[in-house]
Amino acid sequence: MKCIPFTIVFLLFATALVAQDPALPLTVYDAIPDVTLHTDKGENFNLRQAVAEEPAVLIFYRGGWCPFCTRHLMALEGIQKDLVAAGFQLLAISADQPSKLREKPAFQALTYTLLSDSTMAAARAFGIAYKVPDDVLARMKSMGVDLEAASGNTGHLLPYPSVFIVDKAGIIRFAYVNPDYKVRLDPAKILEAAHAVE
Repeated sequence: MKCIPFTIVFLLFATALVAQDPALPLTVYDAIPDVTLHTDKGENFNLRQAVAEEPAVLIFYRGGWCPFCTRHLMALEGIQKDLVAAGFQLLAISADQPSKLREKPAFQALTYTLLSDSTMAAARAFGIAYKVPDDVLARMKSMGVDLEAASGNTGHLLPYPSVFIVDKAGIIRFAYVNPDYKVRLDPAKILEAAHAVE
């Protein structure tokens, strides 16, 4: 089977997003927004300032309660050293409030930075936030997932799983957004993309 170039994949996903939300995701050559996130200790983390110091691979994930996110974050640990060697910091951003970021024992062993976007200001600015439909919310609750407890907010917003590679000027050099939360970009592809923008 032939591989579809990431740019085409992104455009296909972006088309799907238009049907669900009016905002289009940021893409290659867009500047990242000036947003403040929070560390697991509740400290402010200015994204633009951090990227100005060191280029970054940004991973937007739904939360620690999501098994697909957990698997992806654990797999990303396998490329962490290679990303650092290539000059990139790895920043994983979710809708979880700071106190929930490393609540999972598995996440305590991760050596890269987990950040809270519990207000969803960053996800909205990146154009990847969506409101969870009431029926889905009810189904999640019946399975023990309480979005309000996880985020500390009542907006019921989540980010589409996304990957952005950003240079020191704050310009997006690679973008991948997928509205299907079960599909994640393979860490090897992320590392390959990072090497391509060095």
